Amino acid sequence: MNLPELRLNPHLEAAVQRIRTAAEQAAERGAEGMGMAALSAGQIKRRDALLSAQFLFRKQQALFGQRFYQSLRGHMAGELKPKNEPASGSSKAWTELSLMDDDAVDALVAADRIGLAIGHQSEWELREVESYLQGLSANERNPLRPELIAQALLDAVHAVTDEEQTRQILVDEMTRALALEMRSCYADIVELFRSRGLRPQDLRVRGADSGGHSAHSAHSLHSPHSTQAAQGLGGASTGAGLGGGAAGPGTAAGGWGQTGSTGRQGLGSRRGGAGTMGAVDMQMMDLLRRLAHVPSMPMPLGGGTGPAGGGWSEDYSDPAWGGQLPPNLIYQHREELHQAATGQLDHMVIDVVGSLFDQILADPKVPPQMARLIARLQLPVLRAALGDRSFFSSRRHPVRRFVNRIASLACAFDDFTEDPGREFLSHVRELVQEVAMGDFERMDVYESKLDALEQFIAQQSALALQARGDAAALLERKETDLRLQQRYMQQLQTSLGPVPIPAFLRDFLAQVWSQAIVLAGRSGSPEREQRLRQLGRELVMSVQPKGGTAQRQAFLAQLPALMRTLNEGLDLIGWPEAGRKTFFGELLPAHAESLKGQGLSPLDHNLLAKQLDGVFGVAAPTEKDLPPPGSSGPLTVPGDLDMAQRLTPEEARRLGLVQEAKVDWNGQVDIDLGAEAPLQAADISIEGLPAAEAPEPSEGELLIDHLQLGFAYQMNTGDAWRKVRLAHVSAGRSFFIFTQGQKHQETVTMTARMLRRMCEAGRLRAFENAYLLERATARARKQLAELGAKA
Repeated sequence: MNLPELRLNPHLEAAVQRIRTAAEQAAERGAEGMGMAALSAGQIKRRDALLSAQFLFRKQQALFGQRFYQSLRGHMAGELKPKNEPASGSSKAWTELSLMDDDAVDALVAADRIGLAIGHQSEWELREVESYLQGLSANERNPLRPELIAQALLDAVHAVTDEEQTRQILVDEMTRALALEMRSCYADIVELFRSRGLRPQDLRVRGADSGGHSAHSAHSLHSPHSTQAAQGLGGASTGAGLGGGAAGPGTAAGGWGQTGSTGRQGLGSRRGGAGTMGAVDMQMMDLLRRLAHVPSMPMPLGGGTGPAGGGWSEDYSDPAWGGQLPPNLIYQHREELHQAATGQLDHMVIDVVGSLFDQILADPKVPPQMARLIARLQLPVLRAALGDRSFFSSRRHPVRRFVNRIASLACAFDDFTEDPGREFLSHVRELVQEVAMGDFERMDVYESKLDALEQFIAQQSALALQARGDAAALLERKETDLRLQQRYMQQLQTSLGPVPIPAFLRDFLAQVWSQAIVLAGRSGSPEREQRLRQLGRELVMSVQPKGGTAQRQAFLAQLPALMRTLNEGLDLIGWPEAGRKTFFGELLPAHAESLKGQGLSPLDHNLLAKQLDGVFGVAAPTEKDLPPPGSSGPLTVPGDLDMAQRLTPEEARRLGLVQEAKVDWNGQVDIDLGAEAPLQAADISIEGLPAAEAPEPSEGELLIDHLQLGFAYQMNTGDAWRKVRLAHVSAGRSFFIFTQGQKHQETVTMTARMLRRMCEAGRLRAFENAYLLERATARARKQLAELGAKA
């Protein structure tokens, strides 16, 4: 059998070499498998056959690998040959053609069986490979698909032996071994393409972006393949909508490629491009686009007949819907979606997403107004689930985050008939409209909507706090003061390291007195700041040995002024009385000891004075010297620092500061009977789909790291639970401001230390036990389990 040679694309050549390596590894594993199978064989004849096949295969293993590689390249030659060029052996006249014999048919059947076994083990990985190779071969099929690998495997086995029983044993063992190897092989090929700068559905390196589309994208639009696809789209959807419904916008004689954008959007699922969510068949994408514009009948409550006039608005948040539930479009058009799907996995994904939206639309935590808006995202979510394997496994997927975020934010509002709830609902309606009627197969669309949503919530919360005072600005100033003190403390610790002074005094100057110097400078009093910096120098000199009566008398004369300035600085920072007592208990004996013994020489005295001038002569840092807020490192505010001490009693009262002393930490927290238990990864993992990551914590000590601005939480600082909304988080996460109440809102402020204690004690938890999609997945699994038990 002479197979044509082929000069492959260098990227495709690298992929073939990786498959060759996988075949060699599978050969080694298969040889070992035959030996293990022989040891466990129940019949002597079977054991002898396995050992004989293993012995023969070991001798011919190099020939197997060589023949597999040659055959694979040969079959790829036929796949990649241009359409107008006849394949090898196809130039015969029609009179010379003959029917296939039984052996050829058996070989094709065996190749299909092996290909199915390989594809079943690596279905998700194979989808990603196809997204890079789609449209490369003449028949528009993946040249690395399992069927071609299966044919190469059969050719290699046939080259090893002519004995039928041995061939069957080798085929069975090598199929099992290669199916296990190809999963990681396909995954490595995807990473290989990605590391070489390739993007889905193209084997060329990324070009420079221009106007939101890469240079390659523009080129692809004028390729013959893309032109044919565009022509095919131009005549699609010219009649009535699917399922007998009236044609919606964009389904008239120009096809959906013309709805709201240029025809290039219609090519997204074929040519890929930056930010797409994996490949989806063109027929499926066409169907999803048309369904997005087809009006559907609602799911009435109590047999309603719909809004007046007989026409249904596609905006399910429209008041005309009243108490109607939005329809489950996926179930309404399930048959059409299954017909457009390419495999059993797609059918499973369609049914899973349909079940999820059944649970989403009936979720009691989601306000009805928001449920109707989320219903408009059914088709975009289905598009993401069909093309992106990470949709079910990663909680950071932009589509999941967008749906979860708008649902969780809506839970924090009690009334959508007036601001701020009405304003929030209007903003979300605009974002959902842009997604549902736009290019919803690009990942960056959802990322941009998430950014816009977060900016809106931050601005809305900031304006609401400003209307009730300057709480956020006050806390930001307090936090900035603390960060400046932290930086100056590090500066003094480094500078005072070589200075010969007692350890207690070095710690006091760096950790305590640095606060007084920074606050004096921040209060706009340069004269006071200068006096406090000068006192640091004098305090060090006051504990040095003093020789002679003159030095002792000068020290005693300066001591009252030194103590007055010292107390002034400690009062400025509000240092507690216990700390003062401890410090003075060490300072006074040090002063008494300095009056005894031999004093410093003039040279040592002058050197020390000059050294101290260099330490305290440097000005304290300013805000421009600080690193960006929230950056990791030594300038991050310590989590165990009690920031409440930085506030005056009046400021604490105005901010609604929750103080640790007023919480009964030993008291028992009442059980909330309406609260649901947190979900685990096993609760949201669906058999047959990638395993899901564990949900974000909804309670416990880790909750503080997952707080989200605008979300609702349950708080218990006394005897009852109350619903609060996170309205502000300081830049360094030192202060957290919550609001409670609807019309007459009150602020509840906590320091990071207080909030951490609340989380650890179980007195703060999320209003939702998990995000919307996670809750829907858990309920869908539970419902299926109950149905299975009844069956």
